[in-house]
Amino acid sequence: MLYIAEEKKKLGNDQYKAQNYQNALKLYTDAISLCPDSAAYYGNRAACYMMLLNYNSALTDARHAIRIDPGFEKAYVRVAKCCLALGDIIGTEQAIKTVMELNSQSTAVSGEQTAVQKLRQLEATIQSNYDTKAYRNVVYYLDSALKLAPACLKYRLLKAECLAFLGRCDEALDIAVGVMKLDSTSADAIYVRGLCLYYTDNLEKGILHFERALTLDPDHYKSKQMRSKCKQLKEMKENGNMLFKSGRYREAHVIYTDALKIDEHNKDINSKLLYNRALVNTRIGNLREAVTDCNRVLELNSQYLKALLLRARCHNDLEKFEEAVADYETALNLEKTPEIKKLLRDAKFALKKSKRKDYYKILGIGRNASDDEIKKAYRKKALVHHPDRHANSSAEERKEEELKFKEVGEAYAILSDARKKQRYDSGQDIEEQEQADFDPNQMFRSFFQFNGGGRNSSFNFEF
Repeated sequence: MLYIAEEKKKLGNDQYKAQNYQNALKLYTDAISLCPDSAAYYGNRAACYMMLLNYNSALTDARHAIRIDPGFEKAYVRVAKCCLALGDIIGTEQAIKTVMELNSQSTAVSGEQTAVQKLRQLEATIQSNYDTKAYRNVVYYLDSALKLAPACLKYRLLKAECLAFLGRCDEALDIAVGVMKLDSTSADAIYVRGLCLYYTDNLEKGILHFERALTLDPDHYKSKQMRSKCKQLKEMKENGNMLFKSGRYREAHVIYTDALKIDEHNKDINSKLLYNRALVNTRIGNLREAVTDCNRVLELNSQYLKALLLRARCHNDLEKFEEAVADYETALNLEKTPEIKKLLRDAKFALKKSKRKDYYKILGIGRNASDDEIKKAYRKKALVHHPDRHANSSAEERKEEELKFKEVGEAYAILSDARKKQRYDSGQDIEEQEQADFDPNQMFRSFFQFNGGGRNSSFNFEF
């Protein structure tokens, strides 16, 4: 039996040297089944498992070899290497210590001695950065730690957690799923999956995952925290939406504002809460605050089309037409729809109109003013700005009043003529086509001739 076992071991060694590790593993396993009390066979299979990156099985075999032969130096070396790969700092240090006790001149674990010291330093740095929520730094240092301890699930899952905090949920989920393939009962892996769901606004499934993690580990503090936060956000978001739909806008505004304080890292949910609050602000007339909220949404997610369109509408209502046009152009690049094309055309038309003189504003009347109201407005403004009234003013003041007098005349000339008024209201540049040779004094004389009592009638200014 021993002879056959030795032959199996020799064949296994040949396969190991040829890097056919799966074949070698089977042969070493055969040798162990024939002679289960051989420390060397377990040592050889441990070495094979290490080459297959199965450090847990390698560690089990190396420790079994030590139980058979407590003086087996190579087995302790393999324990040190496996513990280091698995991120077990204390186990690595204990194995190194035993190797040196067995052979003070040994150099077999010198690399592990250096690596484990560096790993201790990295862990301290990782923890300090995690405590201050410097998650990008944590990921950076964890990558260094994983080069030393590539099979450490704790490091992998901590990296996944930080990636989720940074919004890189796809990467985080890949890591968590990979760990769960190795250990389906890992509370930490299930917690990370829940975190990814939470940060992609799938609150109900997130809660289920946190509860599953707590079933596996009732003391899992992070899952307790996140379950509570998840439930709180879900409830507040639903309450805010209910208040909004029922027209209780100011109450909804308070709820959305409080919800935004719960988790500054949840960009997906916060962008929706900000958008909802922006909608509320438009309902209660806070257009500038609505724009501010939309700005914050677009900082979190530049592709948020509804926020872009809402901001454009607010800009338009605030008569910031250039900003409205810019927003609609960006929106059209994101989604080419007939509705957005029409909104862009309307915004460009409003911008064009805004750059013309506002004759209604010059006369101080509304756009629905009657002919009689237009006449009364002209009479009042013309008398206020007529050059004769400002004959004793400074040259600069006379020039300013003359300009206003001319503008009042232009406004009346357009708005008192039905055809010109219609063209002006439709956005045509009438002032360029028909106002080049306009004489405000002639307009003034004509008006008071036909509306003030005769050719030679005079008027008195009211001071």
